Amino acid sequence: MNIVLCGMMGVGKSSVGIRISEKTGRRWIDTDVVITDRHGRISDIFEYYGEAHFRSLETEVVRELSDMDSLVISTGGGLVLKPENNELLKKNGKIIFLRASVETLLSRVRADETRPLLKDNGKIAEKLGELLVERTPVYEAVADGIVDTDGKSVDEVADAVIRLAEGK
Repeated sequence: MNIVLCGMMGVGKSSVGIRISEKTGRRWIDTDVVITDRHGRISDIFEYYGEAHFRSLETEVVRELSDMDSLVISTGGGLVLKPENNELLKKNGKIIFLRASVETLLSRVRADETRPLLKDNGKIAEKLGELLVERTPVYEAVADGIVDTDGKSVDEVADAVIRLAEGK
């Protein structure tokens, strides 16, 4: 069984995924890292080929990972918006939604210029808020469990995810 982390950009999917890997001995894989390794920078993919192409690359990676076992998978923020991806991930995994307030997310992503969906004339807070409102219902619907991350350390979040995923 895989542990799959979903949630908004900046919520800590990578940091928490790495910590879960260290605590459980599972292999950690970040879908965005796989895509970057194979196809180049995500911002370039968005710019030259568009978001739809990027989303198809995500599905390609998910297809591969869904046949593997004992992974911790950190997903890109929009990956679970595509129902096909969720079906594949749930085949052999539990999806955990890492939830955070817009204030927490903003404090983490404000300085990151590499996020293509936040390139909007300096209106990062507004765009992030819109994405959060749009995506949260999807994250909640697809998740097998939810962990709030506001004010919690990486270790606290990782431990909560492990308990949820392993049914403890």
